[in-house]
Amino acid sequence: ASMLAFNFFFLPPVHTVTLIDQRDWFALAVYLATAILVSDLASRARRRTAEAEQREREAALLAELSLALLQGDETEAQLGRISEATANVLRVETAFVELGVPGEPLLGLRPLELRAGQRTVGTLYVDEDAELDRAAGRRFLPALASLLAVALDRERLQHEALAAERLRLSDSVKTTILRAVSHDLRSPLTAMRVAAESLASRSVRLNEEDKARQLDTVRHESARLDRLVANLLDLTRLEAGNTVSHRELVAVDEVVSQALAALASEERVRVDAPAEPLLIEVDAVQVERVLVNLLDNALKFSPPHGDVRVDISRDDRELVIRVSDDGPGLPDDELERVFEPFHTAGDGERRGSGLGLAIARGLAQANGGRVWAESHPGRGATFVLALPAAPRPVVLTA
Repeated sequence: ASMLAFNFFFLPPVHTVTLIDQRDWFALAVYLATAILVSDLASRARRRTAEAEQREREAALLAELSLALLQGDETEAQLGRISEATANVLRVETAFVELGVPGEPLLGLRPLELRAGQRTVGTLYVDEDAELDRAAGRRFLPALASLLAVALDRERLQHEALAAERLRLSDSVKTTILRAVSHDLRSPLTAMRVAAESLASRSVRLNEEDKARQLDTVRHESARLDRLVANLLDLTRLEAGNTVSHRELVAVDEVVSQALAALASEERVRVDAPAEPLLIEVDAVQVERVLVNLLDNALKFSPPHGDVRVDISRDDRELVIRVSDDGPGLPDDELERVFEPFHTAGDGERRGSGLGLAIARGLAQANGGRVWAESHPGRGATFVLALPAAPRPVVLTA
């Protein structure tokens, strides 16, 4: 077009396409060759620019997907986003990715296999009449398949690692339980057997006081055994996440009284509570178990003639029960460790199974509460139970 315009406007005779001078033919030929060469160079530059932009889109998408998939996001949850981004990259109207072995063909869609080496990762479905850039398909689809394969392998290995860790922890817990049970179950059983044999033996003469003492031993050790079995069952439920709280409105002094009756040690416990009735909305049985474990721990670490103090108070949000003993207290590094299962801070006769405080914290959390320890070494320890307080009753006066 430029060559013809040049001939029409500038070469004599002007305003015609007729050429008189032979040199004009040469000029037009050079002009035409130059125009064709420049046009071809410009076309190549445009193609390379478009190809560079396409590669940039592909690289950006692959980098974004690799970041999302390798940071821990589930591959299945990212398929919608991957499909939409793939459609934009391939410049097709519809595209979606399906993981696994290709299934039945879909009407109006063309399946493209996503392969990473010899492995089929999934299938990319696009419009049946879509025209795909072959170079982009050969370059982008294998890269996408490899990225999906790496993400799926990572998830599989992560699940296997978690399963192996759960098995390891389960074996560790079972081993620890067996070690604890082998001693803590044997002690009360031995004490009850000795007491029962002494009562049943005809060769041993016991007065009424001795008989009462042996019966007290049987009752005390059977209650201790019952608490240990209950603790083991509670720990199993807490570890499995099967603890269910049936909450109801109860008076806190009633729950404390039931806990003291379960321990049969009311004479050593002093309770300081406000005169007004304090209500909590909790599972009464579970909170009673929490208090029994806290009180049992305090009685264990107090001197034989020492007292355990229970102070009950309330603020606008929480009802706080503080259980204090006169024992040796706890060092700062033990304030949290004592709530770990099977961790024991005592020694000798005061060394327990290490379950009571861990279960107390777990049951308190199941009821929306908290348990923590406070200590002044040499002056005893305090275990604090905080539970959500029920709204104060409204008193109507005439």
